[in-house]
Amino acid sequence: MKKTRYIDKEEIELAKSLETEEWVSDLTRKEKRQYEEYARNSLTKQKRINIRMTELDLRKIKAKAIEEGLPYQSLISMLIHKYNEGKISIQE
Repeated sequence: MKKTRYIDKEEIELAKSLETEEWVSDLTRKEKRQYEEYARNSLTKQKRINIRMTELDLRKIKAKAIEEGLPYQSLISMLIHKYNEGKISIQE
């Protein structure tokens, strides 16, 4: 097993404090469960889909993705996920 190399004294102290479990979470049980669910959902196998949309919509999605610093496919996936979780809705 490869020995971990540390950059400076501060990093060594941080690593030691982590190893001796000096760090205590300040998350509530509800928050902890929510983050655990996020982790489980992010580890689930993803499926590939094909969708048809107008060229204009695709260009706009790509532009928004650039603004957010995301791949456009990730932005589309995130929007679908948020819709499924009820965090966004379709307003007419």
